[in-house]
Amino acid sequence: MACLFIKLLCFVPLLFVSVSANSYNYPDTRYTYPNQTTVASLFNQSGAQTGPYIGKWELVSQNSGVSAMHVILLPKVNKVLMYDSTIWRISKLPLPPQKMPCHMVDPVKKIQDCWCHSVLFNIDNSELEALKLETDTWCSSGGLSIEGNLVSTGGFRGGANTVRYLDTCKNCDWREYPTALAEPRWYSTQVTLPDGGFIVVGGRDAFSYEYIPPEKQSNKKAIFLPFLRDTTDNLAGNFGKDKFFRIENNLYPFVYLVPDGNVFVFANNRSILLNPYTNKVIREYPILPGGSRNYPASGMSVILPIKLSVERPDVIPFEVLVCGGALWDSFFYAENKKAFMEALQDCGRLSLTTPNAVWEREFMPSPRIMGDMRILPTGDVVMINGAKSGTSAWNDAEDPNLVPVLYKPDAPAGKRFQELAAGTIPRMYHSSSVLLPDGKILVAGSNTNNGYIFNVKYPTDLRVEKFSPQYMDPALANFRQEIMVDTSDKLLGYGKKFSVKVRSKESGLNKADDLKVTMYAPAFTTHGFSMNQRLIVLGVVDVVNNVWPGIHNIIALAPPSGKVAPPGYYLLFVSYKGVPSVGIWVQIK
Repeated sequence: MACLFIKLLCFVPLLFVSVSANSYNYPDTRYTYPNQTTVASLFNQSGAQTGPYIGKWELVSQNSGVSAMHVILLPKVNKVLMYDSTIWRISKLPLPPQKMPCHMVDPVKKIQDCWCHSVLFNIDNSELEALKLETDTWCSSGGLSIEGNLVSTGGFRGGANTVRYLDTCKNCDWREYPTALAEPRWYSTQVTLPDGGFIVVGGRDAFSYEYIPPEKQSNKKAIFLPFLRDTTDNLAGNFGKDKFFRIENNLYPFVYLVPDGNVFVFANNRSILLNPYTNKVIREYPILPGGSRNYPASGMSVILPIKLSVERPDVIPFEVLVCGGALWDSFFYAENKKAFMEALQDCGRLSLTTPNAVWEREFMPSPRIMGDMRILPTGDVVMINGAKSGTSAWNDAEDPNLVPVLYKPDAPAGKRFQELAAGTIPRMYHSSSVLLPDGKILVAGSNTNNGYIFNVKYPTDLRVEKFSPQYMDPALANFRQEIMVDTSDKLLGYGKKFSVKVRSKESGLNKADDLKVTMYAPAFTTHGFSMNQRLIVLGVVDVVNNVWPGIHNIIALAPPSGKVAPPGYYLLFVSYKGVPSVGIWVQIK
C-alpha cells in the first residue's frame, strides 16, 4: 500500500498553522444574527413561547434500547431502525426468547452476548422490536435497496468486510455475509447508484472503493483511489513506536450521486468528480479552506434541493453545502491533551454545474462539530446536534450546541440562517436524527464513552426526542394539505406524469403560489453524515381544483432518470405556503 501522506511539521509551528488556518482572506458574508441574541426573549418564565414560533421539543421515550449510533427510517414498516455496536456485549434491551440462542462471542472461553444491538423503533408509540446482530456494525454504513430493504456494509473487526441485509417485513431479521467486501470498511460511505446498486468509498486504511456484490457473492479486489490517500492528515513527530500521529480527517467522506451519473467525493478539504463507469477522476474542485470537514473533524454536508422544471427538464442545478468541522490538528489536542479547540463556524457552498465553480463562504450563528444536517420537505435545511469545540471520538468534545439552526438556501447571502428553539439534552458524539413522515425530526443517541456508561458528564443517552420545525406552528395548520393516499399515484415511472390528490381548506390551489411537490430519499445517518439524503423538487404540470368538493388534483412530473432519483422508495410531500403535508411513501423504478 502506498505510504501515507505526512505533514512534516514539528510542535512549535503546529500552533501557528492552527491559528492561521482561519485567517485566510475570504469574501465574507457574515452578518448580525437577530435571532442569536433574542431567542431567549421569545419565551416567558414558564418556558412558553411568546414570540414567533421557532420550534418545539418533546421527549417521546426514555429508553431506545440501544445507543442510536446508526439510524434510518424504513419504508413499508414506517419504523426507525437503530443500531450501535456489538463490541461492548451490552445494551439496555436483553435478547427476547424468540431471538435466542445468545451470540457465541468466544466458544473456547464460552463468552456469550445475550443483548440486542439493533431495534426497530415505532415512531407512533415508541415501542421497540428486538433484532439480532452477529457481526460488529461499529461505525458502519448503509442504504436502501430498490424494494426498500436495508443493505449495510462494513464495521469493526469481523464486521469490517461484511454486507448485511434487513428486509422491511414482519418478523424479518438480519442476514450477514462476513466476507463479501474485498477490503475492511470501517468509517466508510455507501451511496446508491442510478441502477439501484451501491458504491462503498473509503474507510480507515482503505484508500479505495468497491461496488457491493450480489447477495452471497464476494468481491475479489477493490479499486485504488489515490485521492483518499492524499487527503489523509498525519502529524510527524516522536509518538513512541510510531513516527507520526494518525489524524486522518477524511473518514466518512461526503459522497453524492450527481445528476450526470458521476459521483462527487469530498474528503478533508478537497473534492473530486469520479466516473463510476470508467473509474476515472474527471474533475478536481477548489480546496475548501478554513480547516478539515470529515471524521474526526466531523463537519456536516448535504446536497441542496434538486429543482426540476417542466419547461426546462434538461437544466438540473446541483449544489453541495459543507458546514462546520475543525482545524486540521484539533484531534491531536483533543485526543492527547484534552484541549478542545473551537469548532469551525463557516460553511462552503459549491455549484457543481457551474463552470469554474468556487466555494461561496458564509457563517453559521455558532461553531458546530458532530452536527447533523436534515433537509426539510420545504427545501430548507436544519442543522442540529453536536458541540462547539473539540472533535469526534470518545470524550474529545465540549460545549454542546443545543440550538438548531434553520438554513434557507433560497434567501439572499447573509440572511439564510435562523436559530430555532434550543434543546436541553446534549447530543454529542454518536448522536443522530431522522426526518419523519409528519415533518418532525426524531433526535436520538449520544455516546461519547467506550461502552454504556451513565455516571459521567456526558453519559450514554438513550432518550428519544422529536423536534417540530417552524412549519409545525399551530397557526399555520390551515395551510397544511392532506394527501389522499388511496386515490394518489404511489408507483412512479421516470419522466411520467402522476397524480397527487389533496384534501384542502383552501378553495383552490395555484401552482405559482408557493406550491411544491417534493420527494425525499430517507437517509442512513451516522457520525454526522446522512448517506443518500436528497430532496427533489418536482415540476408541477397542472392543478385541477375541486375535482370533488375540497379535493384538488395536482399533476406532477416524475424525475427523468435514476441519475437524478435512484430507484427505490421516497417520502412524497405537498408543501403549500411553506407548510408541508404528512408524507406518503412512493416508489420509483
